[in-house]
This record gives sequence, structure tokens and C-alpha cells, in this order.
Amino acid sequence: MGKSVDKLDGQAIEVIVKTEESYSNQSEPKIVDQHVQVDNRKANELSNSGKILTSLAAGGIAGGIAKTVIAPLDRSKIFFQTNETKNYRFRYAIRWLKHGYRTEGLLSLWRGNTATLARIVPYSAINFMSFEQYKKLLKVEDAGTPGYHRFVAGSLAGSTGQLLTYPLDRARAVMAVTPGKQYRNLALVFCNIYKEEGFLALYRGLTPTLLGVIPYAGTSFFTYETLKGYAVRRKGGDATHPMLPSPLERLAAGAVAGLLGQTASYPLDIVRRRMQTGRQLGKGNKYKTVVGTLLTVYRSEGLGRGLYKGLSMNFVKGPIASGITFAAFDYFASGLRGLATGLHPLHHLDQVDRQLVKTNMNMNLVMEYHRTFSEMSHAAWGTSPGPEKGLSDTQTTGYWARTKLVQAQEK
Repeated sequence: MGKSVDKLDGQAIEVIVKTEESYSNQSEPKIVDQHVQVDNRKANELSNSGKILTSLAAGGIAGGIAKTVIAPLDRSKIFFQTNETKNYRFRYAIRWLKHGYRTEGLLSLWRGNTATLARIVPYSAINFMSFEQYKKLLKVEDAGTPGYHRFVAGSLAGSTGQLLTYPLDRARAVMAVTPGKQYRNLALVFCNIYKEEGFLALYRGLTPTLLGVIPYAGTSFFTYETLKGYAVRRKGGDATHPMLPSPLERLAAGAVAGLLGQTASYPLDIVRRRMQTGRQLGKGNKYKTVVGTLLTVYRSEGLGRGLYKGLSMNFVKGPIASGITFAAFDYFASGLRGLATGLHPLHHLDQVDRQLVKTNMNMNLVMEYHRTFSEMSHAAWGTSPGPEKGLSDTQTTGYWARTKLVQAQEK
């Protein structure tokens, strides 16, 4: 009897040991799988240097495509911007393009586009790459960051791109307004400007360019990202499951962004072109300074037919170029990062849209603009609304957030 009991106890102990072993063998793979998932997730994350390279490539491709599409319209605009005729009409620009096609052939409409691409590809690449890095530096995507930081990041990105590529912009403008036989390539333009005007002449017109790119780039980037966030929310998406804007919606958002940006800075674009091409068009030193050029154009040609000459052409080509650039960058950047990490080509777009929804952007676009530029003005001038009567200094810290304007925005 005792032996049978001992035998049963031994069998029971053996069963318990086997059960524990089987349990441990089942649980260990789960832990290993969790570690593998974490390691795979880390491996799929793109490094900052990888993001920089993909941004440069996508930005360059997007800018090159957009500029090639609108090259004939761009050449026509530069021609009328640099001439002093007052009777500019959109139909005159089309007539000028038809004349060029009949006399010099179809490819003449793209003359100077090589110089344009030599400038716009690096500019667009640096522009988009800088914007992503400035957004990271200014913590634009963090909750509670003021809306004007997005505008500042765009302005800094545009300024960085212009500073690094400006000589190419001047060479492109010179090639657009001179006969094809005079300058056959960029090297000849650079050599001629250097010999006749000196090295610093390569940067003539830089001041109005920088003054113009600050509102242009800031407004463009701010508007595009705000409209993308608006499109996601309108579709009912949230931070967890964002609804991706369609390609058409991205084109439309980019078009509106370009339209608002160029309208804010257009007179300075006229000044830039006059200063860039004055010598080649026989004007000598007539256009030497920003203020002097503004006054000269205004007095001789007026406001609408002078400082805003060619704006109607910009209303056609600007939105097209801007829409293509922004939308193409989104898809090319996401695709390149998908190739680099092995993820889905649209994975990056999904992550970007999640961040847009997480930030506290207002659904009312007009109120969002008002709030952003109000914050930017207070930050620039070091001012803030005065305290309410009867409130102590410690109670006034949140005063601006409790004003009727902000309450209306929140509603």
C-alpha cells in the first residue's frame, strides 16, 4: 500500500514538473517575440540623417517637376517684369509666348529652364529639408507650441534656401531676358557677370529676395500644413486613425498656400528682377537699392501696372507650381522613406497627418491666422495684453488665454 502511494506521489510530481516546463516553454517565445517586435520597430525608424537625405531628394524632385511644368509661363512673367511697359495684360503674355513659338520653335519656351532647374532643384531640396529641421528645433509638433512657430520655421527655411542658391537665381533671370545666342549655358553667365560687374554682383537683388521670401515661405508652409490638418478633421479623422487627404486635396492646399504667399510678397519680386537684370537690359545702375527701385517703379509705372505687374500670370502659374511642389514632396518623401525602412510607401504620410491632428490647430482657418499672427506680433515686439483690474501678478499669467478672442477660437 505504501509503495503504491509513493508511486502515485512520484507520478504527480513528474506531471507537475512537466506542466511547469511546458508553461515556461510557451511563455518564453512570447517574451522573445516582444523583444523582436521592439527591435524591428527600432530598425524601421529612420535616423535624422536619413530624414535629411530623403527630404533633400524629395524636395529637389518636387521642385524640378513643378518648375518644368510652368516654365513657359515663368519665362513670360520674367520678361514683362523686367520691361517698363505699362500696358501689361494676361493676353499679351500669351501672345508673347505664341510669337516665341512661331519664330524660335516650341523648345524656345523652355529656354533658360536648365538654369531654372540648376537653381530650383537645390533650392527646393534645401527648403523642405530645412523646414523639417527647423520644425524639430522649434518643437512645432509638440502640444502647446504657439502657432506662429510653424510660420517662423517656414520663413527660416525659405531664407536658408535663398542664401545658399541665390547666384543661380540671378543667372537664371539673366538667361530669361537675353537672346539665346548671348548666353548658351550657366558658366558663361557667371563668367560674364564676374568680369563686368565683380563677384558681389552675383548677389545683386539678394536683399529684396530675403525680404520677400520671409512672408512668402512662412505663409506658404503655414497655410499648407493648416489646410492639411483641416482636411483630416473634416473627414472625421483623429490622432489615432487619421484620414489621409487625397492627392487632389493636397494639390488644392498647396495652390492656396502659394497664392497667399506670393500675394504677400509680390512687389519685392518685381524689385528683385529689376535689380538682377538692369545691367543686361541697358538700365545701368538705375536699380541699385530696394527703396530706390520701389520708388522708381511706382513713380514711372504706378502700383497696379508697376509693382504688381504680372500678378495675373502668377495667379495662374503660382498655384499650379505650389500645389505640385507640396503634393509631390509629400508622396516622394514618404515613398523614399518607405524604401529605406521597408515600410508601406504611405506610412510616412500617415505619421505626418497624425502629428497635424495632435497639434492644437483651429478648425476656423481665419481665426487660426488671426491667432498665429497675433502671437507672432506680441513675440516680436515683446508686448502682451495688460492685466485685468483687481488681478494680482500671479493671476495675470493666463490672462491672454482667457480673453474673449481665445474663447471664441476654442468654440
